[in-house]
Amino acid sequence: MVAAMCSTCGLPEELCVCEDVAKSDMSVSVTLDERRFDKVVTLVNNLDPSEVDVESLASELKSTLACGGTIQEDGTIELQGNHTDRIKPVLEENGYKVSN
Repeated sequence: MVAAMCSTCGLPEELCVCEDVAKSDMSVSVTLDERRFDKVVTLVNNLDPSEVDVESLASELKSTLACGGTIQEDGTIELQGNHTDRIKPVLEENGYKVSN
């Protein structure tokens, strides 16, 4: 059986490093947005859903920060509550550069 090859880097898919390279090149921003009834939402912006797995990142953030959230069509992750102090180390552990 022949292993599938990545069309971008040419390595077998098991060894593909394209997502890691994309993560290190991305500069993610974390902002707050106030919604109706004075509810605060933490936004993780500048994620490219075509280059990184936004769904798994959102799932990890929600479980680590113990909150609810969703993913917008443009790849923005919305997390319920103010998590600006705790989210930066989690994103950096996953290989993202965080800019404010």
